[in-house]
Amino acid sequence: MVDHYSVTVPGVESGDVAIHEVTAPFDGALIATCDSADINGVDTALANAHELFRDRDSWLTAEKRIEILKKAGRIMGDMAEELALEAAREGGKPLVDSKVEVARAIDGIQILVETLRTTGGKEIPMGVTKSSLNRMAFTRREPIGPVVAVSAFNHPLNLIVHQVGPAVAVGCPVIVKPAGDTPLSCIRFVNILHEAGLPEKWLQTLVVPDREVATKLVTDERVAFFSFIGSAEVGWGLRSKLANGTRCALEHGGVAPVIVAEDADIDDTIPLLVKAGYYHAGQVCVSVQKIFAHESIAESLAERIAEEASKLITGDPTDPATDVGPIIRHEETDRIDRWVKEAVDGGAKLLCGGEKISNSLYTPTLLFDPPADAKVSTSEIFGPVVCVYSYTDMDAAITLANSLPFAFQASVFTKDLDKAMRAYARLDASALMINDHTAFRVDWMPFAGLRQSGLGIGGMPHTMADMTIEKLMVLRSKEL
Repeated sequence: MVDHYSVTVPGVESGDVAIHEVTAPFDGALIATCDSADINGVDTALANAHELFRDRDSWLTAEKRIEILKKAGRIMGDMAEELALEAAREGGKPLVDSKVEVARAIDGIQILVETLRTTGGKEIPMGVTKSSLNRMAFTRREPIGPVVAVSAFNHPLNLIVHQVGPAVAVGCPVIVKPAGDTPLSCIRFVNILHEAGLPEKWLQTLVVPDREVATKLVTDERVAFFSFIGSAEVGWGLRSKLANGTRCALEHGGVAPVIVAEDADIDDTIPLLVKAGYYHAGQVCVSVQKIFAHESIAESLAERIAEEASKLITGDPTDPATDVGPIIRHEETDRIDRWVKEAVDGGAKLLCGGEKISNSLYTPTLLFDPPADAKVSTSEIFGPVVCVYSYTDMDAAITLANSLPFAFQASVFTKDLDKAMRAYARLDASALMINDHTAFRVDWMPFAGLRQSGLGIGGMPHTMADMTIEKLMVLRSKEL
């Protein structure tokens, strides 16, 4: 018998909801079941959060929130192996990478604690004009209100920590809707926080049956902040329907352009591009997808990437030997295959891969010089496919990299400082990595999609700031 996870909305009973099945993307095996809430469940969760926030006497002190977070981090550490295995099974990320994800999630809890202990309001200068004499002014941060977090499948634990953790840290009631494909890691994290002492109404989980119910949750006027990680189509669509006054942060996909100059250290570059291109089967918003290489090295670079990619082991994500796991849904495997075939038919050179191994597995693929109008060139691939394009002039490569409506992280490989600085100044990106891959991230740094790639800034301290208001006090006294 598989495990069943009950609804975590006080006031909603398990007998009142439908059952949602969670299956492994690798082989379709049933992993677990969990309760799925309807419109009434959504309304109950929102009522709980709203009532809690309006009762200021019930707010948790910073000291209590720190205590809860510290205890949650210890519990996660004790069950790290179990959390990693579950994330690998439900999400398809290889176990070796899921272990890294769990370690990051635990460290993220520590970042929340450190940020709480070291940040606060600020003093606003007074007494500098006649009108401001005899006054003192300062700010403090207060929770913005109920937070609704809607998450994606590809990092089923760490994304939840990034969305839910800051809300808990700053004192916001939070309702989280995990991806339907990967709800188990989220439910585990919610249960861990409850075990650590967080009252149930402060953190509720909703698995919902369809987009209509999810839209009701997100667009309710009681929602103060909406946190979304997922597709641009869904995210921007929901943003257009938010109630007046609801703030939001959106994190979507990108194409993560890489420029490799003729003077780059190729031996150092290859393993970085291979890892970041095929990590989690390319299902990462900043994975390496488009590489622009100088014409003097482009084809040899592509051949060496293909050689290394061909050595990667594709298979069961729970097997420690696996490098590349499954695609999350069968229809996505089919889409990737269509895009690769379209590029090859249009003249791209297929240097490795290009084959479906099963309904969920696709071989790591390298395409050299796909047509400019092919889907692999114009859209986010979100699969284990890397494209290499040759260029003669770096500025022309930068123009091509900037030509799409996405802008997230980018990178340039060169030994020339001036080239690096030129790329930094001209590439449309929120972050540029020099001699490193586009998927580099630590959880305290700003992480932001620009243009169609998102809105707002992620990263633990930045999300905590987003989920608060800075309230000003002006004190007047003749003694000032």
